[in-house]
Amino acid sequence: MSLLEIENLQIDFRSGDGWVRAVDGVSLHIDSGETLCLVGESGCGKSVTALSIARLLPTPPARYSGGEIRFDGRDVLRMSSAELLQLRGKSIGCVFQDPGTSLNPVIRVGAQVKESLAQKDRALATDAEVVRRLAGVGIPAPELRARDYPHQLSGGMQQRIMIAMALATEPRLLIADEPTTALDVTIQAQILELLVELKQRLGMAMLLITHNLGVARSVADRVAVMYAGQLVESSPASQLVGSPRHPYTRALIRSVPELGQTGARLEGIPGTVPGLGRWPTGCRFAPRCVQVRPDCSTRKPDWLETTPDQGVRCPYTTA
Repeated sequence: MSLLEIENLQIDFRSGDGWVRAVDGVSLHIDSGETLCLVGESGCGKSVTALSIARLLPTPPARYSGGEIRFDGRDVLRMSSAELLQLRGKSIGCVFQDPGTSLNPVIRVGAQVKESLAQKDRALATDAEVVRRLAGVGIPAPELRARDYPHQLSGGMQQRIMIAMALATEPRLLIADEPTTALDVTIQAQILELLVELKQRLGMAMLLITHNLGVARSVADRVAVMYAGQLVESSPASQLVGSPRHPYTRALIRSVPELGQTGARLEGIPGTVPGLGRWPTGCRFAPRCVQVRPDCSTRKPDWLETTPDQGVRCPYTTA
């Protein structure tokens, strides 16, 4: 049994025109100690899927209209408020993409880390333990930084604080939603290295959400690609990057610059992700696909699963 199992998840949002579907039949699993990267452009439904795991989506305007989310065999969608409080933070930790909006601006960062420690064990919520946790995520002079307010720290330092808070309870699953988006390239690499190191040290599973397949290739065991609210491909990381099967996955790979390659023009993906409720009739990627065929605009592609860890949503795929 996997640590996390998502089956045929469907999530809607209320709009002026009624309910529109943001996540449409997504199925995922993450095993203990495994890293799964969820990849896709902005607006594909990655963050909505991630927030649903611990039921962090406000309802309304969202609603869970179908499917199951099971964490360690327990149905998250049927949990009471008290059970969800035990799940959030203690079993599932979250690191979001903009630490500046996640940290409380009027509370010192040491006190915020201490509050997270108290969720696991009030006896751990000491100044000495806060300093130890800050040092553990690579913050220099942690005794001094613990007394700072968030605005006194750089973006990279703020994200390290968020990681310390997310890991304070030693969760079994860490959800990292675009954790390096707001950071410069050098700091991005440092934060990713830190996440991988801490994951291995603590033996936890990780769901990393990104739009960059280069990042996914360097840290993931498996990669799942989302487009327009649906999964379009899932595979072990090395196999997906080396032999992508879906046209969207191939387009994403071609759009990533390669180290040492100069003078070559990057290939963009024409068009944009369709808005909620404006999905094309057939294949949702058809209007942007360079390999589109006549029936793609009317034929809805099924999910073709070859193994439990590998599948693709395209009838004209090539291995």
